[in-house]
Parts: sequence; C-alpha cells; structure tokens
Amino acid sequence: MSNLLIYNSLTRTTQKFEPINPPYVGMYVCGPTVYGPAHLGHARPAVTFDLIFRYLRYLGYKVRYVRNITDVGHLEHDADEGDDKIAKKAKLENLEPMEVVQTYTEDYHKNMRLLNCLPPSIEPHASGHIIEQQQLIDKILANGYAYESNGSVYFDIKKYAEKYRYGKLSGRNVEDLLEKTRTLDGQDEKRNQCDFALWKKASPAHIMHWPSKWSEGFPGWHLECTAMSTKYLGEYFDIHGGGMDLQFPHHECEIAQSVGALGHDAVKYWVHNNMITINGKKMGKSLGNAMTLEQFFAGEHELLEQPYSPMTVRFFILQAHYRSTLDFSNEALQASEKGLEKLLSAVKALETLTPGKTSSFSVSEFKEKCFDAINDDFNTPVMISHLFEGVKHINLIKDGKESLNEADLNELKKLYNDLCFEILGLRAEEEKSDNSEIIGSLVDMIQQLRQQAKSEKNYALSDKLRDELNRAGVKIKDTKTGYEWSF
Repeated sequence: MSNLLIYNSLTRTTQKFEPINPPYVGMYVCGPTVYGPAHLGHARPAVTFDLIFRYLRYLGYKVRYVRNITDVGHLEHDADEGDDKIAKKAKLENLEPMEVVQTYTEDYHKNMRLLNCLPPSIEPHASGHIIEQQQLIDKILANGYAYESNGSVYFDIKKYAEKYRYGKLSGRNVEDLLEKTRTLDGQDEKRNQCDFALWKKASPAHIMHWPSKWSEGFPGWHLECTAMSTKYLGEYFDIHGGGMDLQFPHHECEIAQSVGALGHDAVKYWVHNNMITINGKKMGKSLGNAMTLEQFFAGEHELLEQPYSPMTVRFFILQAHYRSTLDFSNEALQASEKGLEKLLSAVKALETLTPGKTSSFSVSEFKEKCFDAINDDFNTPVMISHLFEGVKHINLIKDGKESLNEADLNELKKLYNDLCFEILGLRAEEEKSDNSEIIGSLVDMIQQLRQQAKSEKNYALSDKLRDELNRAGVKIKDTKTGYEWSF
C-alpha cells in the first residue's frame, strides 16, 4: 500500500511498515496522567502521533487509535512508592479524585482541539478497567512470573530473565539492575528491588482503592497499558507509541507483562518521540520554566516574549524530526510563526492562480520528493523544506514568471491541500476579530489614503499609515496589481 519506513525502537532499525492484518492498523499511545493542566510536554507526543494517525489514514489504512487516560496508580515518587498524583491533588483541593480527573481531562481535550489533533478512536480510562488488570495479574501469576507479598503482587524480574530478556527495549542489562538494587533480606516485601508492582495494597490513607483477592488496593501504573491495549487491539498489534522518557521503566515493564501473560510480544513497532527543552534546559517547576499550554497560547509566562498560537506551536513541532530533541525558544518560535504565515499565504494564493498553456516545472517530480520525505520515518522537516521550495514556484507563477497547465495546477493545488491540511494537520488561523468585514473596509479606506499620499509624493505619510496598521496587527503587502492584507 505504501513505501513507508518506520524506525522501530525495539530493533533500533528502520523497517518497512507492514501491518499485521492489512488494511487494519492497531495503534496504542500512552496518554496523559490527568492531575493538572495540559502542559508543553503534552504537545509533542500529541502532534507526533496525530501526524502518524493522519498519514496512515491518508494511505488508506483503517486505523484504530487507542490513547489511554491515566487516572489511577501513577505515583508521585516512582512506579511503586509515594502518593497517587490524582489523590494528592484531590486532598489539596478538597475534591473527589474523579472531579480532578474530569476537570483536567476536559482541559487536555480542549488544548488538543486547539492543536488540531484528531480525537483517538478509543480513549479508555485506567479506572474503568480494574477487572481487566486483575485478570492480567492472574495470568502472570499462573505462569510463574509474579508473586504475592503482604497483599501486594510484584512482577518477578529475576524469574522472567531466566527465559526472556528484560531490558531489550531500553538496552539495560538485567544483571546490572539486580546488582544495583540489591537489599538486605527482610528489609523489603519485594524479592528484588527492581521488581515492580502489579497490585499494591492500599494504606488506610489511600483514597483510591478497589477490592481484589489479594487486598483492598490499586493496580500498578505499568499494568493499565498492557491490559487496555490487548483488550482493544488484540494480543498482536502494530504500533505502540509514547515519549522517549517512557522507554524505561514503563514500556520495558509493559513488554515483560505481555510476555509474562501471553507468552509472546504483543507489539510489532515501538515508536518514541524525543523530549522538549526550553532554551536548552529540561522543563521543570524547580527551574521556573514549566508552563501550561494555556500560558503558552496567551503569552502569560515570564520566559515568553509574546503569545504563540496553537498552529505556530504545531508547525514548530513538525519542523523537527520527531526523534530529535526539540528546543523551544522565542527566536525559533517567531521564525516558525513567519514560516507558517508564508506557507499558508502561498496556499491561499495558489487557489487564485489561473492555468497557462505549458508547465515550467514538474509537479510529479515535486510530489515524489515530498512523499519520499514523509515515507522516510515521517521526516516532516524535509517535507516542509520541499513545500517551501514549492512556495517559490507559486510566487513566480503569481508574478507571471512561471506557468502550469491546467492539469498540473490542479495537481499542485490538491498536493498542497493534502500535505498541509490532511497530513500535517495545519489550518488557517482563526480571525482575530468577529468584525473582519468592517475591519476590511477600514483597511481599504486607509489604503486609499496611502495611495493618495503616494500620488502626491508624500511618502512619509504613506509609510506612517502602513506602520500604524502594522502596530494595530494588520500587515500590508503592496503588489503589482494593488495590495494584500492580513492580520
């Protein structure tokens, strides 16, 4: 169906994409833990896997895209210890935990819509799949890869490593893990410190808990994705995605759980997006650079020189390969803002062009270059660079210096529509005023005054009127046939 190549984090090779059961594709992506507002770190995986979802559908695949909501079991300090993040937030704000979940799930969805990310096919909650997680624990226990201890259940990494390799996704050595985490006998309910929880007995203060045969407790964080991915996508599915920070321990533990319960790997392609930094530093509250998407879009953070629209953020993310580190800076975002405006203006101008008798460049070769890039492990920066090459041709056609015959012009229009809107998921920015028609009339009137000033050789007044429009947020561009304006 395509020549798509995907880098598989498990094999560390770029492989031809061959679905297990074409034309159907199963894709599972680790979603947010909903205990606070959507932040900048949520944007990159959302845009990355939205691109993959869009492109697979564009190629004709029938995609079931599952993205979970973590609303239980994700603890403050690590996977097995500390306070549940949602329960902690609920205590601080005197709310029911599910009120916290509802509030921040809605916040996440709102920001995903602003980024123009399509909703997944299924969005299961961990708290709604407690039974499935308990059933998965039963299978792992029955196969001998887990043990009960004081009402909790732990995965036995040492026993698992006797037959299978633990650490094959992250490249870790199980002997090193066992050696580094060894403790004195009797000091812990785990057999080995690197064993991870499948079920935790709840303390009296723990407000989120469920009954089980082992104890009144809650599932371990890693368990939910294994249970929900196999429930909705089957024992074998195509793509499992998430941020690179999830490779270890989360995704490594998922692999162990799947093999421990099913006897085989469930996932064919592991896909991981890299991290976001700000001015070269990792995001964090202690560094003072953690910011929500809402702050980003409003420009309400001390590190921001201006607001950045959701489409500017999306375009900026797509201008870097998803496996490379992405550094947010005002300079880079402002460059993306200008680039996006230039690209969308060219697409808009493309719709107004009239065909010529001959074509001065090959649209078919241009199209091939664009799709070669996106087929090379979703190489959006290279594809976008080709789109900007095409912008030069569009502007030359507009100025009468190049031409395309009717068939080629229609093909170019479709190509830009497909690549920019259907695949990259860009969209024209919303107008900054509901009174755009009135503003347009005022701009026309001011432009007439500019033209009159020019005819009277009063260039200082003409430039002053243009500059005042710019300060008001209206950009004027003089052309051979008149002028163009935009917000």
